[in-house]
Parts: sequence; structure tokens; C-alpha cells
Amino acid sequence: MTAAAAALLLIPASTAMSQRPQPSPEQRIDRLERQLEQIQRQVFPKGRPAATAGFPDDPAATQSSVTSLAQRLDSLERQMADLLRLSEENGHLLQVMKSDLAKTRNDNRDRIDALEQRIAQGLSAPADAEPTVSSAPPKDRPKPVASAAPGDSDSSEATETDPGEAAYTEGFKAWEAGQYNAAISSLRSFTKAYPKHRRVSYANNLIGRAMLDKGDARSATQALLANYRSNPKGERAPDSLYYLGQALMKLGQPGQACKAYAELEAVYGSKIRPDLKKLEMDAKAEAQC
Repeated sequence: MTAAAAALLLIPASTAMSQRPQPSPEQRIDRLERQLEQIQRQVFPKGRPAATAGFPDDPAATQSSVTSLAQRLDSLERQMADLLRLSEENGHLLQVMKSDLAKTRNDNRDRIDALEQRIAQGLSAPADAEPTVSSAPPKDRPKPVASAAPGDSDSSEATETDPGEAAYTEGFKAWEAGQYNAAISSLRSFTKAYPKHRRVSYANNLIGRAMLDKGDARSATQALLANYRSNPKGERAPDSLYYLGQALMKLGQPGQACKAYAELEAVYGSKIRPDLKKLEMDAKAEAQC
């Protein structure tokens, strides 16, 4: 009777327990997390362990280490910002340098174009601007402005083996003898027959000098300017610029002569021969450049 009664008493209790609401999984997880946090605070009073720790005995990530890491990250970010700023500044400076270089090139090109244009204008000036040329025979006229430059005279060995050299030497000797028309004709025949010969620059320069020596300064300016323009790397291109200035002085245009001397300095600089450099310095003083 007692056992039966006890069984009867247990049945309602079990039924009551089965009817009590069970916690949801989320509630159970929250309860476990709270319990875990309480345990961690007791086990790790200085801070929670690093999540990336590989072993149980790895040191804990304290608040000071986290702060230090944050400061290092901030420092790296500032350095990256500085590098980006410097890169942008360097890019801007490079663009400025490119612009300045392009401007310098354009200025030099404009200066050369202006010089050529002014010389061309000087050549087209009225004929009455020319000084009166003496009509004395060639033998009574003054000697050329300067003696022949080194290399202008003939070489006996070269003329024996090089017909072009012999043809040039014939024109040179005629100029040296004061036979300017014959020299011009001979030198022109040479340049026509041997257009690729190294003496072409010499011959064209000497043609201009012969014209200047015989008193035809206007034709001399045309011949000398043409020799410089057509072959600026020729061996007598610098001489042509110098004698172009001399011819412009004969035409009463010292300002244009100074521009020719300035072009000589700008284009050839230290490559000018010492003898030609001396002549140029004297000529600039005469023209009051």
C-alpha cells in the first residue's frame, strides 16, 4: 500500500516537470558564455587570452600590449600618408621640370627662328643702305678680313690622289691670288661635281668670303647664311657665321652682326677654334655687342 501510494505521488510530480518550459538553445548559449566569462575573469585577472594563441602556455594579450599594437598601427598609417604626400609632391615637381624644359626648347627654337628672320629681313633691305663699294681693281683692295683658316690651303699629297681636293685647291689658290670671280666660279664647279666631298663646307664658306672680299656684301650674306643653314655641322659652318657678321657690318647693320656672333657662341661654344674665337672677340668689340 505504501509503494502504491508512493507511485501515485510521483506521477503528478513527473507530469509537472515535463510541463515546465525548457530554455531555448540561444538562452543556453548565453548562459554558457556568461559562465565562461566569469571563469576567465577568475583565471585571467590581467586580461583575456589572445584568440590566436597556439598553446595554453602562450602569454596573455594584456591591455598595454593591445594599446602598443594600436599605436604602432597608427604610426604606420601616418608614415604611409607621408609617403603618399611626398610621392604626389615629387610628381608635381617632375611635371614642373618637364614644363620648364619644354619652354626652354621652345624659347631656343623661337630665338633661332627670329635670328634667321631678321637676317633675311636685313638681306631684303633697300640697296641704298649699303655702303659705297670701292671700284678699285682687286690688286688695290685691302687684304681679306682674316687669313685663311687652318686646313683651307691645299695639301700636295692629297691633291695627287684626290681629284676633288685638287679641284678645291684650284679655287682656293684663285681666291688667295685675289682673283675672286675666278675663285667663285671654280669653287661652285667643285661643289657641283663633288657634292659629298668634305671640302664642300670649305668651298661654300670661301665663296662667301670671295664675294665679301670683292665688295659684294649682300651676296656674301646670302652665301654664308646658306652654308651655315644647309650644313651646320660642316667644318666651316662656324666660320660662315663669323663672316656673316662681317658682311652685315659692311651693310651697316651692327645689330644684326651681333646676332650672328651670338648665334656662333650659342651653337658652337667651346668648339670654336682659338684663331676664330680671337677674331670673333675683336669683331664683337667693333660692333659694340
